[in-house]
Amino acid sequence: MSDAPEAPVAPEVRQPVVTPVRVIIALCLVAPFVAMLWVSSYAKADPDFIGIPFFYWYQMLWVLISTALTLIAYQLWQRDQRGRKALKDGASR
Repeated sequence: MSDAPEAPVAPEVRQPVVTPVRVIIALCLVAPFVAMLWVSSYAKADPDFIGIPFFYWYQMLWVLISTALTLIAYQLWQRDQRGRKALKDGASR
């Protein structure tokens, strides 16, 4: 065994798991569920839109909104993952 002191090992830098971007991603994905599960907010016939009761057109509108929010969440996730990978690759060099 050697009595020579060992070089100190630098602690691994870990990024936090909960970041503002990840909170926004979660909100984008949860919002449609909350909107659709809160039935009392849209369980009515008025106002109608081109003869379609509010109950139906509100749900159809959320199909489009959900698509947009999912796309935003996906793009934010991809950007977050690229940033984490770049940080990891930069730290390992």
